[in-house]
Amino acid sequence: MSEKIFSALWAEIEAIGRVDGGGYIRYALDRPELILRDWFRNQADRRDMPVTDDGNGNLFAWWGGQWGRGAVLTGSHFDSVPHGGGYDGPLGIVSAFLAIDQLRSSGHQPKNPIAVVAFVEEEGGRFGLPCLGSRLLSGAIDPAKAAALTDRDGITFGEALGATPAGPLPGLQSRIGALVELHIEQGRQLEVPVGVASAIWPHGRWRFDFTGHGDHAGTTRMADRRDPMLTFAYTVLAANKEARLSGAHATMARVEVEPNATNAIPSLVRGWLDARAADTATMDSLVTAVTKRATERAGRDGTEVEVTSESLSGEVTFDTELAGRLSALLGDAPILPTSAGHDAGVLSALVPTAMLFVRNPTGISHSPAERAEHADCATGVDALAQVLSELT
Repeated sequence: MSEKIFSALWAEIEAIGRVDGGGYIRYALDRPELILRDWFRNQADRRDMPVTDDGNGNLFAWWGGQWGRGAVLTGSHFDSVPHGGGYDGPLGIVSAFLAIDQLRSSGHQPKNPIAVVAFVEEEGGRFGLPCLGSRLLSGAIDPAKAAALTDRDGITFGEALGATPAGPLPGLQSRIGALVELHIEQGRQLEVPVGVASAIWPHGRWRFDFTGHGDHAGTTRMADRRDPMLTFAYTVLAANKEARLSGAHATMARVEVEPNATNAIPSLVRGWLDARAADTATMDSLVTAVTKRATERAGRDGTEVEVTSESLSGEVTFDTELAGRLSALLGDAPILPTSAGHDAGVLSALVPTAMLFVRNPTGISHSPAERAEHADCATGVDALAQVLSELT
């Protein structure tokens, strides 16, 4: 695949959802993402690939019989984190279409159907639950519960979708033979253009509600204050320390404050903890330690804290035989773990899954600085085409 061909197709979507500062806001089923979904349908039409929707918001463009036995899926997602990068997700979809172009031009005749997939709400940036589309497809979440998830404006997922989600695909394990997701590297481990994933760290999100007593910032004596912001601030530092001590990752990057006024002591501070570790036991110990530290501090501050688990994804080991096979196919491409979650990880419990990573020269992701060299992206397309040829 020439770099020029990749760059030409990438240019069609590069500006969609981009905001000042170079980052992207592409929330699930919001205007920029809907434009990208139309682009997806147009790309499929250009290639005479019928598009189906599974009733959960996931789109599939088919080369071969729709949902025929042993179909091989490849693709990713369009949605982004707030002010995130442009490659996380869309790179996998653009590369999938180009890999199919390459297979067709080579005369490949697949024995199994191939589908380019665009999963909905992978980041959880709008409705709060990551990998929502793949969870619905695989039966990992109840459709009614998914439909009731709300965004910050009070719009439910069901309202945005226009229906209650359909839920799991009947006979999924016989209908899907494999899923291969190509993704930009999130970190900086690759010294070659393409690598293969071995595992995904367990990870989850916990909401911490810190409550105190709202009061006047000017007239309330320091000794009389019950300020939940102090408890929150201490918890942020505690999470950082506990993660470093255990070799895990902890981040508290989202916060809501009531009443959120400069001259008022808050009555409520709500913060979200993102916790990840190489194994479930370490992650559980981390969250327990952070919760204990927060509770102890609340006792000293005269505040209260309530912790709610909002999402949890267990440790994922990708199909070892498949990963080894793909590594050998790609000239002994390196096999490496990732601490980021993916739709491929959700579906790995039911069907053979694999991931390809395209080198990220900065190692930065979920940021406007996220990028990949287009020459490496073109190499990624070549690798994906080889993999699809092998699997079909």
